[in-house]
Amino acid sequence: MSIKQKIFNIYRKNQIKKHELNYLFWECTLRCNLNCLHCGSDCLKTSGVPDMPVADFAKVLDDIKAKNSAKHMTICITGGEPLIRNDLEEAGKEIIQRGFHWGIVTNGMLLSPKRFVSLLNAGMTSISYSIDGFEKEHTYLRVNPSSYKHVCDAIQMTVDFQKQYGNRLIFDVITCVHKNNLGILRELRQDLINRGVSHWRIFSIFPEGRAAQNDLSLTKEEYKQLMDFIVETRQYKDEKGRSIHLNYSCEGYLGKYELKARDFFFFCRGGINVGSVMCDGSMSACLSVRSPDFIQGNIYGDTAGTDKQEVTVSFMDTWNNKYQNMRDRSWAKHGKCENCKQWKNCLGNGLHLHHDMKCEVAHCNYEFLK
Repeated sequence: MSIKQKIFNIYRKNQIKKHELNYLFWECTLRCNLNCLHCGSDCLKTSGVPDMPVADFAKVLDDIKAKNSAKHMTICITGGEPLIRNDLEEAGKEIIQRGFHWGIVTNGMLLSPKRFVSLLNAGMTSISYSIDGFEKEHTYLRVNPSSYKHVCDAIQMTVDFQKQYGNRLIFDVITCVHKNNLGILRELRQDLINRGVSHWRIFSIFPEGRAAQNDLSLTKEEYKQLMDFIVETRQYKDEKGRSIHLNYSCEGYLGKYELKARDFFFFCRGGINVGSVMCDGSMSACLSVRSPDFIQGNIYGDTAGTDKQEVTVSFMDTWNNKYQNMRDRSWAKHGKCENCKQWKNCLGNGLHLHHDMKCEVAHCNYEFLK
């Protein structure tokens, strides 16, 4: 174990002990205007779960404001597709009034120039778009022939805004890599650079929700190709000296690729610094962590799922008094993890790769790369 890794592990232990909430996902809807093959939440145009009212989420914000010690707090509004809602601006203003930052993750389908300005005026400070290749590859994953043009228009609109107003808005693009777009990543890299995109994140697809029904996972050889591409890109400059800052997602301990494929050591912060409020009021870590074993309660308490839901449970009391199975992950030390020499660095991989606390981790990134 390197000195840097040892120091980081001490830092991580302190973070777990403090478990200070500084990032909250709000799943504002489970409705979506796309039908993506890799959707982990199985979102559709209609949803059996109604959208959470802004007033209910505002009560959660009040609770966090009153009881959370974190100096900086960011709210990420996601879904489903958040722009389906017409009251995001109202939600954004509620967030800003409490001194928090907020942003959204969107497929760009509904982001007109007018809506973009409206969100900015409501205090939006960050935005992320999903683009999964060129038109052929993007359409394959998103299952909508107009989705590529919409996201490209949204990206261009944001690049133009950044050129005029600097860092007022932070944005990046996200690419989900699978067998059918791995081969075009170099061309996509140059395309994004040409468009003026400065920050890029790459995710590999894990078998959850609709993605579990489609064969999108990379083989060990393909996964190593992806890591080598990321390392190459982080040092890459084109003929004009331009570059793009690329990070692999927070998933998985990467062994020799740690700090080479992303800016930080692997650390699943779910339940440690990151929490979420799901569309039905359930409280968990990031929104990829949906197993019943990791749901810590519901803001609606006994009224959850009824026609007259009422926020009766404190998110911060839940945060401070529960979430223990996310902070002590010794339960994950079984199966292939039990005798692994990298346990201290990994702690059983990301929570989203555990279907429950008894099953073995769905896959091991380190094992793929050995």
